[in-house]
Amino acid sequence: MPTYASQQDMIDRFGSDEMIQLTDRGNLGAIDATVLGQALSDANTEIDSYLASIYTLPLATIPARLIKIAADIARYQLYDIHASEQVLQRYKDAIAFLKAVVTGTASLGLDPSNQPVPEVGGTGMNMKTPVFNSDTLSDY
Repeated sequence: MPTYASQQDMIDRFGSDEMIQLTDRGNLGAIDATVLGQALSDANTEIDSYLASIYTLPLATIPARLIKIAADIARYQLYDIHASEQVLQRYKDAIAFLKAVVTGTASLGLDPSNQPVPEVGGTGMNMKTPVFNSDTLSDY
């Protein structure tokens, strides 16, 4: 199963130097894709534990907000007990947002059937039976 965030998302958000520092357990001077992949997978599991109560998983489309949340959770997990206040706060914010989605006070922009919510506005048609027609108006 693909993860919400990718290795490249982590590099784009936090830089390759930080990802090397957090994952290079063999001191090879490179990102350990296995270590990073496990953190991303763990982040997925944590996110899914919230979303499973309101969405059919896996999601058909991944909202951009979930990429950031997954990256923040994975980063926190990589830091473990050495997380800075900023890393910890971003993790707490991610979890708070997921809780808000579950309670309905925030949205991912998906409906429970896992489809994007249509944007409001524009034109449309309603093909219901008309309320007024020649039969209903014949008494007037």
